[in-house]
Amino acid sequence: MTISLYMDVHVPQAITLQLRRRNVDVLTAFDDNSEELPDEQLLERVTQFKRVLFTQDIRFRVMAETWQTQGKQFSGLIFGHQLGGTIGQFVEDLELIAKVSELDEWRNVVDYIPFK
Repeated sequence: MTISLYMDVHVPQAITLQLRRRNVDVLTAFDDNSEELPDEQLLERVTQFKRVLFTQDIRFRVMAETWQTQGKQFSGLIFGHQLGGTIGQFVEDLELIAKVSELDEWRNVVDYIPFK
C-alpha cells in the first residue's frame, strides 16, 4: 500500500520535486491554493483529502500534538525540523513512509524524521 503526502508551505520545493521523481503522490499547499490557510484549517483540509501532512513548522507540530491529546481526528503529521536533517534524508524517509505505510496507520499520529 501507499499513502499520499501533502506539503506545508515551509517545505523546500526540492523535497517535493525529488519525491515526485520517485513516484510519490505529493500535493503542496501552493498546488492547492491553500498557502494562506491557518494551520488548523489546513490540517482539516489535508484530512479531507486523506493525505498525511509533512511540515517543518514547529508550531504546526505542537498544534497536531494538542489535537492528539484532545482526541480531535486528523490524518497524520510528519515533522522534520529544518536543521534536523538534509534534503536527501527527508526525501529518503518520506519516500519510505509513503511507499510502505497505509493511511489508517497514520490516523492521529505525529512522527518525526529523519530516522537516522
